[in-house]
Amino acid sequence: MMFDVNCLKVYLVGGSQDTHHDPVELLDKVEQALKAGITAFQYREKGDSSLNAEEKLTLGRKLQALCKKYQVPFIIDDDVDLALELQADGIHVGQSDRAIQKVIDQVSGKMFIGYSCSTLAEVEEANELPIDYVGSGPIFPTLSKLDADPVIGTDGVQKLVLASKNPIVAIGGISLENISELASSGVKGIAVISMILQSSDIAHTVEVAKAVKY
Repeated sequence: MMFDVNCLKVYLVGGSQDTHHDPVELLDKVEQALKAGITAFQYREKGDSSLNAEEKLTLGRKLQALCKKYQVPFIIDDDVDLALELQADGIHVGQSDRAIQKVIDQVSGKMFIGYSCSTLAEVEEANELPIDYVGSGPIFPTLSKLDADPVIGTDGVQKLVLASKNPIVAIGGISLENISELASSGVKGIAVISMILQSSDIAHTVEVAKAVKY
């Protein structure tokens, strides 16, 4: 699947650690979100995940099958070997993950590439790389990532958008209460974890997110 900037509109990120370490719960919630209209899904098995490599691969295959069913891009967070084995649509790499140039060398032409950038210097570096989009944040305080960068706010992400040659998806602390603040920021969409995976009404949450005009 080729990269399409529209896939950034409502971009769900998650792994079993985000659903009480229960892969079945993750699969159920991801399918609810896909049915409701999310535009991309990133499999991010991080932090205190209890899955071993084989279990991670098995869950990845099931999540990928759901994404194919709903024709939504399936993206892997950081794990190049897993992304190549599953022939994922895309891979997302953080600043503290493996070197971006090494990832580019390994996956170029096989899948699209997202790169986390939270400062002007990082965005300027990304402008010189053959990547497809940038993830910037945290926009608001977040509990989903314990090692998150300092909050940049909506003003901060607007500055990054102006400096970036690549489309930017906002991430970090985004909720139904603050999502409208991003409407005039220039981002192409939002990437969220808890807003959807911890929602009591996933279909409604996705509907509200999709209604925001970026």
